[in-house]
Amino acid sequence: MIKVLLVDDHQLVRTGIRRILDDADGIEVVGEAESGEEALRLAKQGRPDVVLMDVHMPGIGGLEATRKLLRVDENLKIIALTVHVDEPYPSRLLEAGASGYLTKGCDEAEIVKAIRTVSRGERYIGADIAQQMALSGLDGGKKNPFDKLSQREVQVMMMVTEGYKLQDISDTLCLSPKTVSTYRYRLYEKLGVENDVELTHLAIRHGMIDRLQ
Repeated sequence: MIKVLLVDDHQLVRTGIRRILDDADGIEVVGEAESGEEALRLAKQGRPDVVLMDVHMPGIGGLEATRKLLRVDENLKIIALTVHVDEPYPSRLLEAGASGYLTKGCDEAEIVKAIRTVSRGERYIGADIAQQMALSGLDGGKKNPFDKLSQREVQVMMMVTEGYKLQDISDTLCLSPKTVSTYRYRLYEKLGVENDVELTHLAIRHGMIDRLQ
């Protein structure tokens, strides 16, 4: 039996996926979490084999949650499930140790197939994402400016565009407020923006976030 933990901040999404997996032979949903922080706690309790992880969530988000979960259990298999197809999201998650990457537009059978594939120790990347990653590597003329950011800078950027206060970012990422401020102004410099509003609009334009928070 493959034990699965669902992580998504939208209950309707979790409910829909649970119904799919409840009908799949050999798969058991052992828990649901609405944030990366809750996923860390439930993963220690339920000992899942596979985590189906939303990328864009409040708090530490899917990227940092993936890194922390794998530090707790290096054998855990994590599948990123997201609306984001464009780089740098797929590469960042895979670099962080995710075993799979699916879009929320995939069909029911593909979710089940991905879970079974990664549980065998193999990697699974949705066809639409694999194609986009290949095109991104071939097309040097359409670089995403966010590709130049480090993983920590991406985490800070996501929280800034979600409207988190300096102290909240500091507490969540275990960084000093001064360090967070340094990351923020480094983001401005690297991306050629002057404030959080410009940063947010740039992130929307390049598909890093879905909408104004």
